[in-house]
Amino acid sequence: MDIDVQALQRKYYLKKMEVNSLLEITQAINENLDDNALFKIYDFTIRANLNVGKLALFVLDSTWKCRANFGTNTDFNTIDLSEEILELDVVSNGPFSSPFDEFEVLIPIKHKSHVLSYVFASSGTNAEEKINITFLQALSNLIIVAVENQRLTVQQIRQEAFRRELEIAKEVQKLLFPEDLPYGVRLKVEASYLPHQSVGGDYYDYIPINENQFLICIADVSGKGVPAALMMSNFQASLRTLLRTTPNLTQIVEVINYQILQNAKGENFITFFGAIYDHKLNTLVYVNAGHNPPFIYNKEIGMQTLEEGCTVLGMFHPLPFINEGFLTDLDNFTLVLYTDGLTETENEQEEEFGSERVEAFLLKNIDKDLRDLHKDILIELDNFKGTKDYRDDITLLTCRLEER
Repeated sequence: MDIDVQALQRKYYLKKMEVNSLLEITQAINENLDDNALFKIYDFTIRANLNVGKLALFVLDSTWKCRANFGTNTDFNTIDLSEEILELDVVSNGPFSSPFDEFEVLIPIKHKSHVLSYVFASSGTNAEEKINITFLQALSNLIIVAVENQRLTVQQIRQEAFRRELEIAKEVQKLLFPEDLPYGVRLKVEASYLPHQSVGGDYYDYIPINENQFLICIADVSGKGVPAALMMSNFQASLRTLLRTTPNLTQIVEVINYQILQNAKGENFITFFGAIYDHKLNTLVYVNAGHNPPFIYNKEIGMQTLEEGCTVLGMFHPLPFINEGFLTDLDNFTLVLYTDGLTETENEQEEEFGSERVEAFLLKNIDKDLRDLHKDILIELDNFKGTKDYRDDITLLTCRLEER
């Protein structure tokens, strides 16, 4: 029997190249090279060692992208995959529709039944040798699975970093809220906080200033996550520091506005409402810096909203205007503060809860114990929204001063 030595030698040479190609790709993967380097090695390996004259490798990331392309008349880096191509999930021979009509074969690369890549190929100059589809498939699969594992690893690392970031932000936010609120015979303060996400941008506080005065406040920072938590942390620290030196709300707001603008560069802002009550003088001084106007009620004045103040903090320096609100002869009142998450909650008809519903609820229920008041308004809000999700954090802070 005649033996074609040259044919055997050629087969041996091809097998040796295939093995070397696998070794090179495996080594590159083991060296933990990034995906750009892996695709360059893939491109070079196929050009140098296999009888492939034309190739286009499309890989799915967030979108389909051509990551290797040579020998073609068309630059496939600018071409999108058609719906016709995306329906193919088995090795297919041409002809294909333009511009893929210059390829002989299409090889889908799958991982866990999902197509992650499409390899388009045509044979090289040696027409007698057909493309070794099995090997090209194996080589491509090796690269694509490695790149996919890298992507998943990076994603996992990012998720873990994000999780740690959220944990830090949650811890920061916990420190912002007062541990204890007064709930005595004459003065009662109740707070409810419902974060929309793990970390929100709402803040509330009750701060005794001296034996006669205390500050009650609420604020909402634009943005979420660690930046918002840190911004609010700086805000809280500045507010508490300034209160040690002056009870003048105008001065405090002006200084904090400047600090926010310096730190956030106008990219974030804070809405704020702060009020100082004086037990000795029976007065309430307040500034509303672009926040939802709180409601205050007692039998003498009825229900009022507190709107005097200025624009949001952190957008302008100096503030274009600032006014203090001033109420006198207040030896009893109920003050209800809230963030826009309450009023902007929508129902299934995309109608907002609105401040009018808040006011109507308060007029009916203002004499209730504060804890019951909070519980009932949140129940009413939940019933109002129905199946809709909450859009934002919800903070409710109520201060009640009983008659002596």
